[in-house]
Amino acid sequence: QAKYLAQIILVGAQVVGRAFMRALRQEFAASRAAADARGRSERPQSAAASRITGISLQEAQQILNVSNLNPEEIQKNYDHLFKVNDKSVGGSFYLQSKVVRAKERLDEELRIQAKDEKEKGWKAET
Repeated sequence: QAKYLAQIILVGAQVVGRAFMRALRQEFAASRAAADARGRSERPQSAAASRITGISLQEAQQILNVSNLNPEEIQKNYDHLFKVNDKSVGGSFYLQSKVVRAKERLDEELRIQAKDEKEKGWKAET
């Protein structure tokens, strides 16, 4: 009887493993499709930043609860959300990491905008 029980457990584990891998593949495909769709709606540099960080500009703004790219507001909200999601105070490491990624994405967008402004300034002078 132990032999049959072991076989049942083994078959069950294989079925669960296959289902998990199938779900993982589907999630990866959906994530890639969403990233591609985001990329088509953004400027090329901004789309590249979204692909690199894995988070869109809109999603980053939602996470940090900012409507415009104000560096002071971004930093203030980041500091608050990072602190309240610290694991040592009962927060979530997952949420804290989302806050960090959102901040990185917004910082990258600010850098892109500053570069664009600088390039516009040079073009206006020539």
